[in-house]
Amino acid sequence: MRRTTDFSDFLSTVGCTKGRHNSEKPPEPVKPEIKTTEKNSELKPKFQEHIIQAPKPVEAIKRPSPDAPMTNLELKVSASPKQAPDKLKPSSGNEDKKEEKTDEITIGTSCKNGECSKTYWGLESLEEVCVYHSGVPIFHEGMKYWSCCRRKTSDFNAFLAQEGCSTGKHIWAKKDAGENVVPCRHDWHQTEGEVTISVYAKNSLPELSRVEVNSTLLNVHIGFEGEKKFDQNVKLWGMIDIK
Repeated sequence: MRRTTDFSDFLSTVGCTKGRHNSEKPPEPVKPEIKTTEKNSELKPKFQEHIIQAPKPVEAIKRPSPDAPMTNLELKVSASPKQAPDKLKPSSGNEDKKEEKTDEITIGTSCKNGECSKTYWGLESLEEVCVYHSGVPIFHEGMKYWSCCRRKTSDFNAFLAQEGCSTGKHIWAKKDAGENVVPCRHDWHQTEGEVTISVYAKNSLPELSRVEVNSTLLNVHIGFEGEKKFDQNVKLWGMIDIK
């Protein structure tokens, strides 16, 4: 018995039996019939068809109106905000009145728009186009991005280097004290039973801060660093227990 792995070599193998030439193809051997007995049928796996029905739709829970009355949450103040220096507390207003009278912009003043690195160096700066971010920075689950353009990145330096997505005029002076609302970095995460929202407002003032909620809405008002204010309205995806 000669064996080979080459098909061409197999075809060129010389026959091993002698005899007369035959012009007809020999009949193929008859395959034996396999009779199915009761024992064989019992060995075959039996499959029973099961019809899976879709679950019945659960009646939707009616979502309360966001216009429902708001409830002030109790603030638990730690020791550090209570020890804030007097210079960070809101002033009586006499100093602000002196500053409101002057419109002069000093050389070297930085633009107040988000992530604009330009400084005032003369009258030509008033005509310069400002490229800035109109939204607020968001840090969530390791990603960093601006709420206005949402270009997400995990690298903090790449986040700082992102060019602004809005254009306009530079803002060299602060807004009036009553309108001095500034953005703050805030983050949130949720588990099965609770939602945690963190606002990073440096030197916050408890006497100027409050948190209001109803079942589907959260309003955060934080006063910090003298006259600065942070206001954020959060529309909750689910419903919370105010108690």
